[in-house]
Amino acid sequence: MTPRAAIFAFISSLAISLAVPTTADAQLKKLLHMEENDSVPLFNGFAVGVDLAGLVQYAVSDYGQAEASLRLNLLDRYFPVVELGMGMASHDDVVTEIKYETKAPYVRIGADYNLMRDKHDDYRIYGGARYAFTSYKLDFSHPDIIDPVWGGKAHYGADDVSCYCHWLEVAAGVDAKVWGPIHLGWSVRYRRRIAHDSGDYGKSWYVPGFGKTGTTRMGYTFVLSLDI
Repeated sequence: MTPRAAIFAFISSLAISLAVPTTADAQLKKLLHMEENDSVPLFNGFAVGVDLAGLVQYAVSDYGQAEASLRLNLLDRYFPVVELGMGMASHDDVVTEIKYETKAPYVRIGADYNLMRDKHDDYRIYGGARYAFTSYKLDFSHPDIIDPVWGGKAHYGADDVSCYCHWLEVAAGVDAKVWGPIHLGWSVRYRRRIAHDSGDYGKSWYVPGFGKTGTTRMGYTFVLSLDI
C-alpha cells in the first residue's frame, strides 16, 4: 500500500468512527424528543355531551329519550363514560287499540378505546362496551269491551306495572372536532338483554334506554359534546 493510500484509509476509518456515534446520538435524541412530545398526563380532561338522535326520535315519533353523557379522557386512548337519560313513550296501537305509556330514567356505564394510530388526532375512531340498567313503571289501557252474550262492559288495563331491564351494548363510532372544544360524534350500538321483567301482562312495548322490543337490537346515537 502506498503512503497516500494508507493516509486515505486512515482518514476514512476515522471519519466513519466519528460519524457512527454521532448518527446514533442524533437518532436517540429524536426518539427521546418524540416520546417527550407524545407524553400526556393520565387524566387529560373530560367531555360533556347530549344525544341529539334521541330527542329527534321523540319529536317525530311516539317514543324517544333525552340523554346526557360524561366522558373522561385517559392518555387520549381510553375513555370511561357514563350516560344518563330519561326514556319516554306514549303509543296508541291502531290495531289492538291498546294505549301504552311509560317514562323512566336509565343509566349506561362503560368505556371506549381510541383505535386511531395517532391517538392525539382531533378525529377519533373508537370501539367500546356498555352495561345498562333501567327500572320503570308502565301504564296500558284498552277501551271497555262489551260482552256480546251477557252485555255489560269489561275493563282491560293496568297502572304502575313494575318492570326492569339489564342489558349490554357493543359500540362503534367516530368523534370529530368541529370548532374549538366543540365535537360531533355518532355511534351504532348492538344491544343484548341479560335480565328483564316486564310484569304479568306480557312484554313491554318500549324499554327506556333500550328502545322498542321485538324489532331490532341495533341502536344509534348522534352526540354534540364539549371538551373541557
